[in-house]
Amino acid sequence: MSRAYSSELLAYIDTFQFVVRLTKHAGHVLVGSGVILVLSGSWTWSTPWIVMTLIILFASLFFLARAFSPTLRKFNIEGESHELLAAKLQRSIWIYIILLLAMLWFMVVKPSLWW
Repeated sequence: MSRAYSSELLAYIDTFQFVVRLTKHAGHVLVGSGVILVLSGSWTWSTPWIVMTLIILFASLFFLARAFSPTLRKFNIEGESHELLAAKLQRSIWIYIILLLAMLWFMVVKPSLWW
């Protein structure tokens, strides 16, 4: 994205915005299925791995809302450095991946942190 021409850049931005929107809606499925599994399973809402997963989930939702869309909008502003914006997007992607991996780790390992 940092070296793309204007026509290519628009395609990249549209694709990126689609992926961000898709990720937001996939989060709804994740939360809905998680609620159903907790209600039908033997775990309670105070189980440590569920609490930590929810904390990371809400942090990632806040991060997703603030990290990508404002940066993508800046690509259309004249005078903004595309190199800096692309680097910021790349850093945001890695932070989001780390948040998702941490959430996945809690759901798979199910550590008992304070039991």
